[in-house]
Amino acid sequence: MNSPVSRRRFLRQAMAASGALSLPGALTAASKPPVSESLVTTLFGSLTEEQRKDLCFPFDHPLRRKVDNNWHVTEPIIRDFLTADQQQMVREIFLNLHSESYRNEVMKQVVHDNGAGGFGDSSIALFGEPGTGKFEFVLTSRHVTRRCDGDSVAGKAFGGPIFYGHAAQGFNEKPDHPGNVYWFQAKRANEVFAMLDGKQREKALVLQPRPERGNATVQLRRDGVGLEGIPVADLASDQKAHVLKVLEDLLMPFRPEDVAESMALIQKVGLEKHSLAFYKGHDIGEDGVWDTWQLEGPGLVWHFRGKPHVHTWVHIADPDVPDEAA
Repeated sequence: MNSPVSRRRFLRQAMAASGALSLPGALTAASKPPVSESLVTTLFGSLTEEQRKDLCFPFDHPLRRKVDNNWHVTEPIIRDFLTADQQQMVREIFLNLHSESYRNEVMKQVVHDNGAGGFGDSSIALFGEPGTGKFEFVLTSRHVTRRCDGDSVAGKAFGGPIFYGHAAQGFNEKPDHPGNVYWFQAKRANEVFAMLDGKQREKALVLQPRPERGNATVQLRRDGVGLEGIPVADLASDQKAHVLKVLEDLLMPFRPEDVAESMALIQKVGLEKHSLAFYKGHDIGEDGVWDTWQLEGPGLVWHFRGKPHVHTWVHIADPDVPDEAA
């Protein structure tokens, strides 16, 4: 894992690309074409008619918008249905959706959680056609929903809701989640909780988290009513600064293009219009480190559930852009 200094630098560069900061000489996400989108175009062109019948759908197909924690977007798994070259392209598409610092860790998680089949047990679908302005590639497996859309989906970071997770040492992880690729994010969020005073903690603590129900898990409260936990607006300046560090760690596994788009959408709403919640019903080992927590706003759900192992549901959108029809 990178040092905190390099993590800060990465986010600042991505925010500069989104216009959130002005940094002379900063790298921008637009300095070179996204690798994953280029590879999706090549993959699409390599598919046979038989493969396209099972893997390709119209852009407006409802399956494109689905998100879940353990599923296959299409029935064929890539190790049985794609050629070796095509499988390598899919692997590179997935890797390049993540930052250079974290992509290998993320791949280890996918290989581990898929068991003997490894990454080859993933499935893919392609919606629309690359080059038309309306296309999206979706890859799914256990603890994976990832998207690559070339900004085809209006007002959505990552091309729509995504999911990531990890069961590092069995289904029921220990309180410190040894070996979990994503537990560092919860540790950072708990640092914010440690900074809260008694009254703030009362606001931040909620008994039970939202149920996990596919797309319903990431449904946005666009009017900002009913957000759980403590409003960021109620935090002191140093506490708000630490919430920004939480965002940095949440976004660190992903490529700069998606970080920039995410930060631009969050900035449009304003960080102070978000709320941070910790769920006291989810405290493995009763050690006072909250395994499940959430950052939520009118255009954001980032729901990190750490019990019995890590499940993370993410939806970042422009609240002024209507959702696509289900």
